[in-house]
Order: sequence, then C-alpha cells, then structure tokens
Amino acid sequence: MKTALIVIDIQNDYFPGGRMPLDGMDAAARNCLALLEKFRVLQAPTFIVQHLFNIPGAPFFIPNTHGAELHQSILPIAQDKVIVKNAVNCFLGTGLLQGLKQAGVESVVICGAMSHMCVDAAVRAAADFGFQCTLAHDACATCAQEFNGITVPAEWVHAAYMAALKFAYANVVSTTEILSHL
Repeated sequence: MKTALIVIDIQNDYFPGGRMPLDGMDAAARNCLALLEKFRVLQAPTFIVQHLFNIPGAPFFIPNTHGAELHQSILPIAQDKVIVKNAVNCFLGTGLLQGLKQAGVESVVICGAMSHMCVDAAVRAAADFGFQCTLAHDACATCAQEFNGITVPAEWVHAAYMAALKFAYANVVSTTEILSHL
C-alpha cells in the first residue's frame, strides 16, 4: 500500500515569539522532521501544507510575513509538494486530493498543527476520501482552549482530539512506532 506523509502548518507563527505559539511545538516539529526525513529517504510522496489567511484582520499566518513562512525545520526540498491552503481543511480548495490520487496513494501519515483544528480536519477529510489514516500524536501541537468560562489545558485538548480521532478515523500512534513500521 502506497503511503504519503502530510505535514500540516509547521509555520513560524506557531513557535515561541510567533503570533500564535503552541504548547509543545518544538517537540512536534522535531518529530515531523523525523517523519519527513524518513519519507524522503524512502522516496515516498511528501506533502507540506502551508496555511495563509487571505482575510483582512487575520490573527496569524498573514501572507508575506515571517510568521506565515514554513519553519526552517521542515523547509521543502525538490521532491516535496507544497500545498498552500486558505481554510482549516487542507483538502478544501487545494490540489491535495488530486496530488494524492495522482501519486497512487492509499494511506496517509498525518502530523502538524493545530491538533484541534487543521490536523483534526485533515484526518477526518482524508478518511472520508477513503484513505487509511495514521496520525503521529507526538508530532502534533495545540494550545489551551476556553469554552463557557472553562479553560481547557493544551494537553487535555490534545488528548481529547487524539482520542476522538482514534475512535473512528485514524490509527493514532507515536512517531517512533510509525518509523519502525516504514
């Protein structure tokens, strides 16, 4: 079964000093890089997703800013396909689905940020499109969320989304486990 890697939104604004720093982003990026390097060595399809908000007053990922640039840890090389998106779901309005189909991909490994938004949307969409999904839980990052006066710590947000995705959408495992099976 041909497998592709999808690396989502590893961009400067999510790192310390950015407009939207996430908890655990440095560790998640290191694991994304480990996966990216392995897929490159195997010459397996690699897709690097970059989110650019194209709306006035965007809070982060503003086009033509340092914060919107891909982080230095995962800069693309010639064999990587860069997918630019303007929505949470990296399949919406992009060539990602077509690129996966053209490459003959049947399964995907997904990693990146944010666990509760773009990663969640990508996993659900990929599964709905018929791809077998694996999610590298330790190659994802998020931040605390607030609802109805309750602040939910980042690690709880992350755990809740990983548990939900594991229930019906993806095989949710560690980067080490993924690397050992490639």
